[in-house]
Amino acid sequence: MKRYYTIPVFIPEKACPFRCIYCNQYALTSVVDMPKPFEIKEKIESYLCTIPSSATVKAGFFGGSFTGMPVNDQNRYLDIVRPYIECGKIDSIQISTRPDYISGEILDNLKKYHVKIIELGAQSLDDGVLVRSGRGHNADDTRNASAMIIKHGFELGLQMMVGLPGDNFDKTIKTAYEIISLGARCTRIYPALVIRGTQLEFMYKSGEYKPLALDESIKWCKELVKIFDHHHVTILRMGLHPSEGLITGKNLAAGPFHVSFKELVMTSLFGDFFASHTEQPMSDNLVVAVSQKNINYAIGYNAANKKMLSRKFKNVQFQADDILSGLQYRIDMGSAGVPPAC
Repeated sequence: MKRYYTIPVFIPEKACPFRCIYCNQYALTSVVDMPKPFEIKEKIESYLCTIPSSATVKAGFFGGSFTGMPVNDQNRYLDIVRPYIECGKIDSIQISTRPDYISGEILDNLKKYHVKIIELGAQSLDDGVLVRSGRGHNADDTRNASAMIIKHGFELGLQMMVGLPGDNFDKTIKTAYEIISLGARCTRIYPALVIRGTQLEFMYKSGEYKPLALDESIKWCKELVKIFDHHHVTILRMGLHPSEGLITGKNLAAGPFHVSFKELVMTSLFGDFFASHTEQPMSDNLVVAVSQKNINYAIGYNAANKKMLSRKFKNVQFQADDILSGLQYRIDMGSAGVPPAC
């Protein structure tokens, strides 16, 4: 099976002149200075030493809005990766940016440097949510930028946030379907958190904003997983990276944070699938087959799903099956479970 790796290079918010009401990257990462060329080279060399030569490798510029930097600065970073691409050690480059920092000229330049994937921080495709979140762009900016990116031959990724001011479940689901219709091949899902030192913290303390509860955010994200899985859109990440400031609560004022957020979502999702099988008698032994990448989620966070099934069946076993993909699973004597169409 082909393996894929991404070498991440973090570009802090200096590359973005906007400050959305929820954003305080320094509080989340403690990174404020732009990475120096030698630091990027060292990171690339360090990663390549541990990556199999047969793997597909990308270099990813994440964090700030990459195309918000002057073009000479963009090229300076892209030039660092170019030799590794030309000698075949790295296959392509991935960047993240804002929808309003995309133009034909920008895309033509990125094309010359082997950029393959462009992720846009869409966050929502509801204009009311975008205005209340201080994004500084509207939904049409995302739509237009997405069309340009695909027309220029790039792979499109669209990131989304759930639970922003003015958001609700229906708007979140609508955003997911529009992300699919715009041609995104991948996405990231971030529940909105109240980070200290942000405008959102002020709104939270004044009672103007109420974040989603953890169980509510899990419920919303379960539906998003089903929708994206059904339409073959890859979810690259769910939940913010658990930095020390979030784990200790030093930088977190409120919101649905958990160090294993994705695992909680996937545990609940597979738990829903398996629950129906506890209502009918089968046998003393139960075998649950899922794809290799989902076996830990099927067993569940703290083995929650295995414990649930063990209350009904004496012997419960989980196994990986390469024939199964996505959220598909198989129960016991060949009975197959396929998630409903979304």
